Amino acid sequence: MQQNIIAKLIAQSLQLGTEAVINTLTLLNEGCTIPFISRYRKERTGGLDEVQIAAISDQYERLKEIEKRKETVLKTIGEQDKLTPELEKRINDCWDATELEDIYLPFKPRRRTRAQVAREQGLEPLAKILLLQRERDPESAARRFVTGDVADVTSAIKGAQDIIAEQVSEDERSRQQVRGAFRRTASITSKVVKAKANSEEAAKYSDYFDWHEPLKRCSSHRLLAMRRGENEGILRISIDPIDDDECIERLQRHYVYGNTPCGKLVAEAIEDGYKRLLKPAIETEFSNLSKEQADAEAIRVFAENLRQLLLEAPLGQKRVMGIDPGFRTGCKVVCLDAQGTLLHHEAIFPHPPINKRMQANAHVQQLIKQYRIEAIAIGNGTASRETRTFVEECLSEMNTNAASNAAPTIFVVSEDGASVYSASKVAREEFPDEDVTVRGAVSIGRRLMDPLAELVKIDPKSIGVGQYQHDVDQTKLKQQLDQTVILCVNAVGVNVNTASQHLLQYVSGLGPALAKNIVDYRRENGAFTSRAQLKKVPRLGPSAFEQCAGFLRIPDAKNPLDNSAVHPESYAIVERMAKDQHCTVQDLIEQKDLRAHIDIQHYVTSEVGLPTLTDIMKELEKPGRDPRMQLEEFHFAEGIETVDDLIEGMELPGIVTNITAFGAFVDIGVHQDGLVHVSQLANKFVKDPNDVVKLHQHVRVKVLEIDHHRKRISLTMRGVEQ
Repeated sequence: MQQNIIAKLIAQSLQLGTEAVINTLTLLNEGCTIPFISRYRKERTGGLDEVQIAAISDQYERLKEIEKRKETVLKTIGEQDKLTPELEKRINDCWDATELEDIYLPFKPRRRTRAQVAREQGLEPLAKILLLQRERDPESAARRFVTGDVADVTSAIKGAQDIIAEQVSEDERSRQQVRGAFRRTASITSKVVKAKANSEEAAKYSDYFDWHEPLKRCSSHRLLAMRRGENEGILRISIDPIDDDECIERLQRHYVYGNTPCGKLVAEAIEDGYKRLLKPAIETEFSNLSKEQADAEAIRVFAENLRQLLLEAPLGQKRVMGIDPGFRTGCKVVCLDAQGTLLHHEAIFPHPPINKRMQANAHVQQLIKQYRIEAIAIGNGTASRETRTFVEECLSEMNTNAASNAAPTIFVVSEDGASVYSASKVAREEFPDEDVTVRGAVSIGRRLMDPLAELVKIDPKSIGVGQYQHDVDQTKLKQQLDQTVILCVNAVGVNVNTASQHLLQYVSGLGPALAKNIVDYRRENGAFTSRAQLKKVPRLGPSAFEQCAGFLRIPDAKNPLDNSAVHPESYAIVERMAKDQHCTVQDLIEQKDLRAHIDIQHYVTSEVGLPTLTDIMKELEKPGRDPRMQLEEFHFAEGIETVDDLIEGMELPGIVTNITAFGAFVDIGVHQDGLVHVSQLANKFVKDPNDVVKLHQHVRVKVLEIDHHRKRISLTMRGVEQ
């Protein structure tokens, strides 16, 4: 019963069909993964995609937390013998966390407040007398409560007012009223701490030294920037409704019945309760809520950037030279075979101060010939432009001397996170005998071949595509980023015979233990020749096989479907299609005219519907197709190598390196990324920068402004032909 109520609430919230939500929750509770459900259970879910299924899962977890909280609330109130049938029903029917806490607040165990002390002194009856406002002489009524614990009439009245102040501040109606005022008119104010105003660390927060704006208009990045400044002790942040007096007057109208002596005392108590208890509580609530919303937006931006990065175009299985460029320490060069295996490494010194350019040139040419290098990956860090120029010189000489073989193509690769990988446990296990510089260069080379397979080895927070990632809720961030990695890995599919243990662990239904078992089995028994062979892997049972099989690829398998996204549970359908066409499954894949004669309506059953059959036909057309784009070459503008080379108004090619809610950062080859503010991305209003640009997209920009002091470059794409 409770499950159906939760399903209806989720369906209503997400505007989805109740039956689809119920079926999705059933599948999730059975242990099915989001990629598996979205790809292979479309009949059950009505074709929900992974984003909708993830939203259902998130809502379900949130409602389960509320359900758990309700149990605690009911138990606590019950132990106080204050749980009436009406109150119990109201709690059971409540699915809003804020409302639930409002209901619970008067019964919540707390520290010893001023109101609690007054109650212990026997002043609660006096508080009720004042609230009724029938006494003409409140001081006369208060004398009856002067005891050994209450010194005089003033103390009695003050204690009663404390009780009224707390009572009003805990009243649901009062709290909702003040919440409404905050929701409509709250503003956020940021002021610099005077003692820190002239400090070096405060300079980056100078925009917020005297900042004020409506809270509902405060963007995620501004709020997180202010909060970071507050955490560092540089800024003071406050959230206030536009008019405290109006809030107090509205509250008083509910409790004060006239201009009487008792009414005046109640009005004073309400003002005190608002300023001392209610307003700080609601301010904290809105501070937390705005932080949660800012976190959610920053995490969304980070996850989208990560998704784009992971799904970046791969070069594929080519023989690659990876170069980690540097000046003083030289350039670390590695040569990899088409599977990414390290064949050779050495350091060259083509740049100052050592400047052994001729020797380095000879070495590079020799390595290209010896290892038949097809592509060269150069890291985009220090000395990147200079190293590319050097390598182009090497290739130019090779072409002049012998034009028989095509020269390798040069690509500049982001090296964000490469140093983190090179010092990680994963890198030490892969290359126990090599130092961090070699591992870093290998990572650069492999990123060119397959960004997804290499980047999953690195903590996403270290890849350099986030927005205030260290300021947001780290648990929620990790959950979202892990989910993003899982969805990307399964969207592409994984070659079970070449994938690393680290990549395999993200495949639906596997995880670290089974991924290790697959690699161990592969090492002991050789390459997998069929998906069915996966069942022989220790501890990979029927359930895990069902979840993972469709996402694992086996090139050159005897059954061509083993290298496709067709799930083994559907093999019989394809075989029946082939039999009906009097051909083999391989013939169906290779011959379009055979597939054209298939009427998928003939294969619909109670278990298999049109969504699955349509997916099967698409997969037969291009089995095992990589959904990622093709890789493109890129060149920075000649002669533009430092900020000093820039002139306002010049147009330049660039690469989008990071996308935030406020715009996109673009590398134009001067060792300092420029910012295209969201207002400068297009000749129209842009709500989300991702609607206009994608990570690592090649763009053309115009230089708007150069701020040498703050090391900022402002760029625009407006009016620039792309």
